[in-house]
Amino acid sequence: MESQVRGGTRWKRFAVVMVPSVAATACIGVALAQGALAASFSVSGQSFKVTADELDGKGFEQYGAIDNGYTLDGKKTIHPVAVSAFQHAEITNLCQSVVTPDVPIFGKVSLILRAGGAGHDKVEADRIYIDVADLNADATFNNIDIGVAAKDADKGPGMKGGSEQANPYGFAQQADSATLVGVKQTAWATTAGTFKLSGLHMSLSTSGAECY
Repeated sequence: MESQVRGGTRWKRFAVVMVPSVAATACIGVALAQGALAASFSVSGQSFKVTADELDGKGFEQYGAIDNGYTLDGKKTIHPVAVSAFQHAEITNLCQSVVTPDVPIFGKVSLILRAGGAGHDKVEADRIYIDVADLNADATFNNIDIGVAAKDADKGPGMKGGSEQANPYGFAQQADSATLVGVKQTAWATTAGTFKLSGLHMSLSTSGAECY
C-alpha cells in the first residue's frame, strides 16, 4: 500500500494523535513513578532547523515521546516530540542551522552545516532517530501501518530504549520506506548509529542566517 501526503505537515496540529502534551506528560509521569520508563537525557535550550531536497529512508517508524531539557537561562523544561526513525536514510543537499542569541558584541550567531550538495555523494545515516517538533514536506510512504503500538513497530530500528521517555504502548506508525521531498523541519535532537556527511562544510554567520 502506498500513501502520499502533499503540502505541509505541522506536528503541533497532530498533538491529539501523536503527543497530547498535558495528558502524555501525566501518563508518562505515572509510568516513571512505577519504574516502567527511564528518565530522558536533557536536550539543550536550542532547537535547530534542517532542510533537505530529499530524504529517502528505509525502515521507517514514528512515535511520540517527551524530551527533557533546559531553557538557555538554565530552567528545566519539557518538549513533546514525534520521534522519526529510519533503519537507513539517504539525504540530498542537507542543511542544518542553529542560532545562538544575545552573544556579546555580535548579537545573534548562527552555526550552519551543509553536506550532500551538488558534486558530492548523498548524506547517509544508519539507525537514525530525529526528535521532531515541526515538519513540512511532500511525503510518500510505502506499506504503511498507522496505529500500531510503539513497542510492536518492527519495520524500523525500534524504539531508542535506554533513557528514552516514551510510552511503549502508545501510538506509532511505520512503513517499509518513506520519501520526503522539500524537507523543512525543526528538531530538538538527532542520534544515529553512523552518520556519513560527504562534502561537509561548517560555517558561522553573525547575520542570524538559518537554513529557512
